[in-house]
Amino acid sequence: MAGDTSWIDHYDDGAPRETREFDSFLKFDEEVDNEGTAVSVDLLLPDELVERILAYLPIASIFRAGCVCKRWYEIVTSERFLLNPPHSLPQKPWYFMFTNSDYPTGYAYDPILRKWYGIKLPFIENSNCFIASSYGLVCFMENDSISKLCMCNPITKSCRELEEPPGLKFSDYSALAMSVNRKSRSYTMAIVKSKQIPEDFFQWDISIHIYDSKKETWMTTLTEVLMGWRGGNESVICNGVLYFLVYSAGGVPSESRHALIAYNISNRSSLASLRRSFIAVPCSLTCGRLMNMKEKLVMVGGIGKHDRHGIIRGIGIWVLNDRKWEEIVRMPHKYFQGFGEFDDVFASCGTDDLIYIQSYGSPALITFDMNLKQWKWSQKCPITKKFPLQLFTGFCFEPRLEIAP
Repeated sequence: MAGDTSWIDHYDDGAPRETREFDSFLKFDEEVDNEGTAVSVDLLLPDELVERILAYLPIASIFRAGCVCKRWYEIVTSERFLLNPPHSLPQKPWYFMFTNSDYPTGYAYDPILRKWYGIKLPFIENSNCFIASSYGLVCFMENDSISKLCMCNPITKSCRELEEPPGLKFSDYSALAMSVNRKSRSYTMAIVKSKQIPEDFFQWDISIHIYDSKKETWMTTLTEVLMGWRGGNESVICNGVLYFLVYSAGGVPSESRHALIAYNISNRSSLASLRRSFIAVPCSLTCGRLMNMKEKLVMVGGIGKHDRHGIIRGIGIWVLNDRKWEEIVRMPHKYFQGFGEFDDVFASCGTDDLIYIQSYGSPALITFDMNLKQWKWSQKCPITKKFPLQLFTGFCFEPRLEIAP
């Protein structure tokens, strides 16, 4: 749309908006034919065929279909349908947005139906936590202490707590990543801990801890002291490789404030050196967000000004190919301005072909389709800003019925 430059201007048109409740997804509006006797085709079809038809629906419509009649409810809630759904319709990732509060509440955005649904996530005790997702599962780790981790499926609301990882219970910085094997449905988790060496600001102790869901055990696979670089809270697993961003701590010359480290989980070695695994970032960044897009590493980053690197002037998207960054696109200036006042750091995540970008200072949300190369504002989120310093954040996940922690 030629004039679609502002998220506020385009969607705040005064028209009433519907907020859907996730647990019910509302009921279908039914029209009754009073002129003749209707014969339900549903009564003529066997359960297997009805199941196959319902499986073509988006996730939200499947839940609403369960409200139509008892038979459909029994089909969509059956163990066979949940564990082996013959879905043929691609399910794009949803985005769950919430605000900083003692008890975070939020809404999930469905980009297919372009609707927001109210979701209760009882496994988030506060908004100050690390979040990682993969193939329908989401892991939450408390920011204040990494001793509590919860793995869940936000759609079915099945969840479980994981055992405490080894090593230091508290660290200065932690990064959480996870990857689900789509065939076996087992998963791997990684936590990167960063702890400052006492009385030495420039040296940081980095440790990597890996969890295997098949063995249900943690392993500390690497510990190393980095000079002039510290870990952060940004990491992702792509194709058996753990990637995480590190940040300049001074003490050594550096052309950029950021760098990327690649650590091979599939072929890890005790002789591996993090310092030799550094990959330079494509330009001066104000922040970087890493994501797995079809087993390709993609980074969304804030582009710093030439003379003031810490001030954002735009947003770029890059993909890593053979340790070299290839620029995919830069956000058009009209969309960048559409956020209003944009902070130097922001939230961004994605999976499959869809990337979400959100400002921490407002509930504005924009999507970028990697396949169509298309930018699009989301429908306006029901969350409203109640005070000037209120912050918003979120994460994306694949809506799936068949996966359990």
